[in-house]
Amino acid sequence: MSQSDLRALFRSNDREVKAVDYFADRRDEWDSVARSLVHLVREVRADGFDVQDLETPRRNVLTFYGVGGIGKSTLSRCVAQHLTGDLPVQGHWPPLDESLGPVVPVRVDLSRDSGVDLESLILAVRLAAAEIGQPMPTFDLALQRYWEHNHPGEPLEEYVRRRTRLSSLPGARNLSAQMQSALADVAQAVALPGTVGQVVGHGLRTVVRALRERQHRIRALAECSRFADLLEATPDQDALSYYPHLLAWDLASLPAKHRATLVVLLDTFEDVGDRVHRDLERLVQRLVWLMPNALFVVTGRNRLQWDDSLLEGQLDWAGPECWPQLVGGATREPRQHTVGYLSAGDCETYLSQRLTRDGRPMMDDATRRLITANSHGLPLYLDLAAMRFLDLYRRSGNAPSVHDFNLDFPALVARTFRDLPPDVRRVVRSVSLLDTFSVPLASAAAGFDHDAPAQNLVDRPFVDHDPGAPWPYRLHALVRDTVREADSTSDDRWTSADWQRAARRAFGALGQEDKSHRGRLVSALRQGLALAHQFDLPLGWLEDAAFQYVDDFVWEPVEPPAAVLAGASPTPAQALATTLSAIAQRQRRHRGSTAQQLRDVLRAGVLPPSLDELPRYFLAECDRDLGNFQESLNGMQRVADRGGRLAATARRGLIHLARRIGDFPQARGAALHLGTEGRQDRVLGDLWWPQGSIALACSAYAAGRDQALATGQVGEAALSQACLAFAAAFQDRPRAAEQIARAEELLAGVSIRWAETQTRIAALVRDAGIAPDLPERAEAVAVEAVEAGLTSSVAYIRFAECLHALVSGSPEALTQARGHLMADCVNGVEFAYLAELTYLMADEEPPSDLPRAEWLDSVPQVRARWVGLVEDRRHESAAQQGA
Repeated sequence: MSQSDLRALFRSNDREVKAVDYFADRRDEWDSVARSLVHLVREVRADGFDVQDLETPRRNVLTFYGVGGIGKSTLSRCVAQHLTGDLPVQGHWPPLDESLGPVVPVRVDLSRDSGVDLESLILAVRLAAAEIGQPMPTFDLALQRYWEHNHPGEPLEEYVRRRTRLSSLPGARNLSAQMQSALADVAQAVALPGTVGQVVGHGLRTVVRALRERQHRIRALAECSRFADLLEATPDQDALSYYPHLLAWDLASLPAKHRATLVVLLDTFEDVGDRVHRDLERLVQRLVWLMPNALFVVTGRNRLQWDDSLLEGQLDWAGPECWPQLVGGATREPRQHTVGYLSAGDCETYLSQRLTRDGRPMMDDATRRLITANSHGLPLYLDLAAMRFLDLYRRSGNAPSVHDFNLDFPALVARTFRDLPPDVRRVVRSVSLLDTFSVPLASAAAGFDHDAPAQNLVDRPFVDHDPGAPWPYRLHALVRDTVREADSTSDDRWTSADWQRAARRAFGALGQEDKSHRGRLVSALRQGLALAHQFDLPLGWLEDAAFQYVDDFVWEPVEPPAAVLAGASPTPAQALATTLSAIAQRQRRHRGSTAQQLRDVLRAGVLPPSLDELPRYFLAECDRDLGNFQESLNGMQRVADRGGRLAATARRGLIHLARRIGDFPQARGAALHLGTEGRQDRVLGDLWWPQGSIALACSAYAAGRDQALATGQVGEAALSQACLAFAAAFQDRPRAAEQIARAEELLAGVSIRWAETQTRIAALVRDAGIAPDLPERAEAVAVEAVEAGLTSSVAYIRFAECLHALVSGSPEALTQARGHLMADCVNGVEFAYLAELTYLMADEEPPSDLPRAEWLDSVPQVRARWVGLVEDRRHESAAQQGA
């Protein structure tokens, strides 16, 4: 199995010298793939198999794991090529059993710097399914809804075309036509005007209701029991992670003559499993579980731990009862395999066919035997040895001596390193400090004002190239580590002072890079934090980058290297990394966990004063969400008094606290001094709606949203829009539906858990007094809010329940809802204003022992507005019931 090695081709004038990228046998691994497919297809075709069964243990994961440089990625690539028929067999790997039917592979590199996320992974799987040539109606309708909300104005086919990884997949040319066909069928079946655009743009409620009532008209949808529920769900990333269930259903629903088996190859899986709190791994596992009729071939450095019951909570399905064939000792395929080193025979074959002249091996028998013995079967060693052989041959015109290859792996890397020109060696040392790099970044890190040495380096076989990453090049991990270790023995070795200077150059070069692109900002933070931690560098540009990272509510995990977070005595870089990781993760876990991490950072006292406000402010914010009023007040006040970068944000936090205790005049007085930087309009909206002044609140929120959009602050715009949807829901139900939909669109590109919950509460307020199932819906949202530690969200949910009971005319339900509000949310004065409002809008006198708010207007004015809102909703409810 081979292809031309262009790098080697251009290293010699001798046209008879042939160099190919040869892949050694790995026959046992291929046999495991073939047997896994046989077992999977047999299980899928068996009577009783139900793709909608979510409780049966899964047996659709084949894992190959082993040390770096062993050839796992090459194995993954070759399996994919062999399954497509693009790789010549040459007598090594036999073809699949024809009885299996068509097999459609897709390979995805999950490495941290590849830029792959859940969305691109699912799109890649769908593009592979497009090769089957049949529509996938349930999945495509859900995907189209997701796409319209999350990529407004950007056609899916254009998105795919502009992304090299996706556009290179064969199914890319078929996807658009298949989706158009499926959506047109839906339009006809639900009796809507028969254009795709009208189906997508039509009111979701109408489409979903029509599908619920008439989906029997579409044969492919008739028995997909979870289809309408998924279509109704908010089209965010969480919903997207469940859409593979629909794709699995579509594949299973195809006529027998059109069925095919998807094989999804997930490479570099260690970068998924090592990410903070397994967030991405959880979503990838969900994809695997929901597609039991597809085979997943996972390659990485570590075995999958999904059979470990201790991971329950971090993963949706964990334990041997869920994944019986991932446990140690399993014998039936698919299962977990260690990828072994190449046998001596494989090494001999590799070296014989890697370099040839006049059709014969360039290396003599003795050289091949010595290289084989020293390699211990490591493919990377063989490749480095072959390139060294070719370089020595090019210099002398004669075959090198066998004695030139009596080297172990570190020695071979060191010899290869010494064979490089001095300027290139300098670049190699410099980029060994970085995870990924570009040619200009490598030149700057090496201290050069020209790119030739760096360009020379990136053409070498031990440099990996990923054009989709923020910086496209990286040294092979083993070479990178060995360069650092072997440098202590080289003739021109660097001293510790040289390495320190190189670290400062690399750190400074990262600081000069354009970080307006979010992916590059996160990558720069991760690499910069590692350098600052390892070489005890001043934080410098990391301070600005850290504030840029937290500025707009877009919370991708920083994912700093483990070394940055480890150790009992933290460095400033370690403390900053912990802070940023905790801030991001608070969107995905209980606020209490985040608060504890931030307290630990502050207790360590290693951050400079200019950065101390970062953990202090977000700790105060967590305390506010957790109901720790006084602690939050003290923290916010301290940050505001310092006058630093977060002072305006802290002053806004103090206003939120004043609003919580019903001191509205004080809150308004402070809000009028916030200005644009302090999000003044959004804060004023927060003050207007409790007064019953809904129009003023909506106007303020809309102004805040528009200002944020004008300045490119997507996160702030999404937050203001969520608040606008909530306020509008009290007064104008049709407008509220539009505002909720827009909030969902804006929130799709960011991660703001409070705003996501607020949008769901807006839907509750909109339906208060109208929807009979509102109490059940409210309880589901409340459970999620409690799990996240969002006290204000729980308070608003209980208030919505009181409104529902009041509009519905149920005194018993109102008493119960008030009891929940008082028990769950009212803590002394805190949130007492919401309890007071439940009496004012019922035109009742609040109990004498209930703390009273200081309203912006008189109590009779506030009462009159809320009574009017309730009456309007009652009339609307009566009109709907009469209709």
